[in-house]
Amino acid sequence: MALEPARLTLRCWATATGHLRRGVPTSTLAGVTMTPRSEERASTSIDEIAESYLTRYAVLDPLAATAIGIAGHDHEMTDLSPAGIDARVALARSTLASLDGQVPVDAVDELTLAAMRERLGLTIELYEAGEQHRSLNSIESPVQHLRGIFDVMPTDTVEAWSNIAARLNALPFAVDGYVESLRLGATLSGVAAARQVAEAARQADELADPPTSFFTTFITGELVDSVLDESASCSLVRAELEHGAAAARRAYSTLAAFLRDELAPLAPESDAAGRTRYALWSREFLGARVDLDETYRWGLDELARVVAEQEAVAAQIAGPGATVADAVAVLDQDPSRLLTGTDALQAWMQETADAAIEALDGAHFDIPAELRRLECRIAPTQNGGIYYTPPSDDFSRPGRMWWSVPPEVTTFNTWREKTTVYHEGVPGHHLQMGQAVYERATLNRWRRLACWTSGYGEGWALYSERLMADLGFLDDPGDRLGMLDGQRMRAARVVFDLGVHLGLPAPQEWGGGTWDADKGWEFLKANFNMPEAFIRFEWNRYLGWPGQAPSYKIGQRLWEQTRDEAAAKSAAAGEAFDLRAFHARALGMGALPLDVLKQAFAG
Repeated sequence: MALEPARLTLRCWATATGHLRRGVPTSTLAGVTMTPRSEERASTSIDEIAESYLTRYAVLDPLAATAIGIAGHDHEMTDLSPAGIDARVALARSTLASLDGQVPVDAVDELTLAAMRERLGLTIELYEAGEQHRSLNSIESPVQHLRGIFDVMPTDTVEAWSNIAARLNALPFAVDGYVESLRLGATLSGVAAARQVAEAARQADELADPPTSFFTTFITGELVDSVLDESASCSLVRAELEHGAAAARRAYSTLAAFLRDELAPLAPESDAAGRTRYALWSREFLGARVDLDETYRWGLDELARVVAEQEAVAAQIAGPGATVADAVAVLDQDPSRLLTGTDALQAWMQETADAAIEALDGAHFDIPAELRRLECRIAPTQNGGIYYTPPSDDFSRPGRMWWSVPPEVTTFNTWREKTTVYHEGVPGHHLQMGQAVYERATLNRWRRLACWTSGYGEGWALYSERLMADLGFLDDPGDRLGMLDGQRMRAARVVFDLGVHLGLPAPQEWGGGTWDADKGWEFLKANFNMPEAFIRFEWNRYLGWPGQAPSYKIGQRLWEQTRDEAAAKSAAAGEAFDLRAFHARALGMGALPLDVLKQAFAG
């Protein structure tokens, strides 16, 4: 999952986008005519290979199957041992071998072939570098996955709770395999940084503590009582849930002890990933090769540009010479920008999302009727995240934007979050992911469900925020400052992430010398407009997950470059550039590695 405390996107190993809506002329991709949704596309041999790969992968990784919505595996557990990793990599190798010699029959095939070669090829590269055996950090590793999967499992039937019980009881098997892999990883490629090992051990301790453990509270209370009655069959399920919760707690206790006693003494103090590891993970998150040193320099320039734009807007809000902090104070005291209570927040989210759909459809995008419905909800959790979940295949469940509000938060400033509604809704994630469901007849399941890069998805969402500003939807100075606040955060972490992990020179204003975690902390505090606890979370996240956080802003940059190159191509041909057609064509290709997206437009 792509996580941010203030702005979180739950992509569920997100769907790719699909095609153009009915009634819109077909577009061309690399010179090949694409088929609109109204005409069923025949499955090809490349589609069959992709479908086979996903089906077989779901068997080998039931947790991923649950996350992307492949039925039939919710009661199973992923083998996290070296043997399990070997099996999944062997599947990638055999699938790539099957693709050799395949001749694409259309543009969809061309992109499937290119994307599978890039994605599966990177899976093998990460394996050969030992990365899959050392997966451990504060946010995105089996320590979190083994707990987090229960957040997305169905809970509305007796069978669903029986599946949960089976998976809970299998959790010790997964932890044992994970420990085995970490031991092997220590000999192959090293151990995660000491800071990440310590944080993971702390999280494991929390999950092992019987009174407060998630596994204790999850199987009790209204959620389970609303489904399981006092019948004999339900009593058996309850007993298995209790047994499974105890087993899960013990497994996390074992994991915590292993991390503290065996792995921590081997962990390096340095947080830096180094250039070789960073380059590999950068490609994983972007689906593109970028010049890391040039990107760092661009990050510094982009941050300076955004700050200058912020300061200009601050002067509009609070008067000549006003600082950004002065403008924030003025906006936070403006009662017209204040919402009180979650009911008011939900109503404002819905009104803002609906207004965007109404204004954009037919003018800047062609939005299918099914996607004109976007539900804005207050999430049942209370962790502070904002995220999006795509619609079901038949649209019986619509796309939804969720706001997880901490219990102590009762007021909300609209100027900060209008851009977030566009990021998560339309033209952001809802349009991008929902289109895949609408045009699901065109793309195989691997393209729809499993082909994803953070740079593509989150890059598009950031591109959408800036696009809405360019289209005039953020002309209000407060709303524009909110958009710039998010853009500044994303630009700053390009500098932080590349600077710290590659050991690059720090500007004099940030201490000079070489970037390290401590200099990076002061830098983030100066550029992030959020409570210190959130900044600390982000700081630790970036230190342990190299290349992921910058993929948002770098992804936006690559989207903009692809658009600008398409515009230049039109100009060279003496044609007017049609931005609306560019967006339709780009989203119609589905989620892709960004180098593959660029190549498609270069054809």
